[in-house]
Amino acid sequence: MDSIDKLIKIFSEFPGIGPKQARRFVYFLINKNIGYIDELKNEIVELRKNVSSCFDCKRYYFSKHENQNLCDICSDKKRDESILMIVSRDVDLENVERSHPFFGKYFVLGGLVPILDKNPEQKIRLKELLALVSRMSEKGLKEIILGLDANSEGEYTANILKTSLSSLMSKYSIKISELGRGLSTGTELEYSDPETIKNAFQNRK
Repeated sequence: MDSIDKLIKIFSEFPGIGPKQARRFVYFLINKNIGYIDELKNEIVELRKNVSSCFDCKRYYFSKHENQNLCDICSDKKRDESILMIVSRDVDLENVERSHPFFGKYFVLGGLVPILDKNPEQKIRLKELLALVSRMSEKGLKEIILGLDANSEGEYTANILKTSLSSLMSKYSIKISELGRGLSTGTELEYSDPETIKNAFQNRK
């Protein structure tokens, strides 16, 4: 396998990128000057060096200090700690933040659980979520919003979370809700526009 085929294989592993798009990326890079390639390489290295996973919400963020273990959202004292929104991916969190309907805290699951999968803890950060909810419950957590994709995997994951969180919900009288009308069936949160997300929040149930 030569360098072209190796790069095509690497790009094909990117989310939403097929072999044809991957091949276009490779030939795009072939036609760029060495300065562009060096800059791209350096930025990828810097990305790995300076991006950390938040201790609480697990989102990836740019860490300014070595001893910083919380992202800007989790360290913001103005955020409402009585409400927690669970999303599957970092891009979902970013999309919600851009729409400005929510000022609580987040947790990023790291994905969704495929239907009929019997080992959800291998697909999502279930143990970390339970630990966070337990900590927040002691500080007055009142509501958890499931901000998952409006598709079969999102529904299956939501059911797993409801079951896993049930004892904590009962113990601390925490309400659990889901985004309501506004998100059409089959919709991924990542691609929803701000107005749709606002409506989904207002109509959560």
